[in-house]
Amino acid sequence: MSVLVDRNTRVVVQGLTGSAGTAHGNGMLEYGTNVVAGVVPGKGGTAWESAQGVKVPVFHSCFDAVRETGANASIVFVPGAFAADSVMEAAAAGLKLVVCITEGISILDECRLRPFLKETGTRMIGPNCPGLITPEECKLGIMPGYIHKKGDIGLVSRSGTLTYEAVWQLTNLGLGQSTCVGIGGDPVQGTDFVDVLKYFHEDSGTRAVAMIGEIGGTMEEEAASWIRANLKKPVVAFIGGQTAPPGKRMGHAGAIIQGGKGTAAEKYAALREAGVTCVVGPADIGRAMKAVLDGKGR
Repeated sequence: MSVLVDRNTRVVVQGLTGSAGTAHGNGMLEYGTNVVAGVVPGKGGTAWESAQGVKVPVFHSCFDAVRETGANASIVFVPGAFAADSVMEAAAAGLKLVVCITEGISILDECRLRPFLKETGTRMIGPNCPGLITPEECKLGIMPGYIHKKGDIGLVSRSGTLTYEAVWQLTNLGLGQSTCVGIGGDPVQGTDFVDVLKYFHEDSGTRAVAMIGEIGGTMEEEAASWIRANLKKPVVAFIGGQTAPPGKRMGHAGAIIQGGKGTAAEKYAALREAGVTCVVGPADIGRAMKAVLDGKGR
């Protein structure tokens, strides 16, 4: 089964005619994603042609795109200064899923998004994320589609590149994925670990979960608490940034240890207490998952 997206998802690409929108619009169409519209203010009434020769209508606004095409999800390839407004436009147009790939959105803008999305009931993945994919059905993001294999392992990650690394390991071990979700590495996110874990908990087609966290914040500790109380499916976890010194931001804007909080050690301790199988090296994620499923690991 799948979480959030499947082969019936009808996608509008905000910023389709830009360089990033064009590159990844082509990638999504090539993967088989049902891209039905683009939104670029000032270019409504035109058509964007993919590398495969598919012509996608372009609209001035999400309102027009939803009305004319029945789109039910959006992906945002819009520069940081305008991305928050693009997300709010999609939510106001009635789209219940928005994936915001954009990096560099201000924290103030991210904080503005929270109450607006809550009011509209829209689920935002990101910002500053690789997106999500249900293998062999729908790719709503920038990840390399060919590394994924349809299966029953759910994956949720704060890191884009480590998502790909874990997926490649799982696929090479014959362990396909139900849905893979990159929630992004910014301090203020639309979707956190617990949100995605709830989806995997409720999905009968997901039998185990791989979780990739990072230093900074308390999301992993909150996830551990929720796992301990609710999730009976096995979880394998890795935390990035184990050697990072306090006060030094590592990679993502949210990956920083402040006030002695947010360390990898604290996160590992909470996860182990919740019964999660933890690995200290990213190269061990796939092997640990296979061992757990074979009954040879914790």
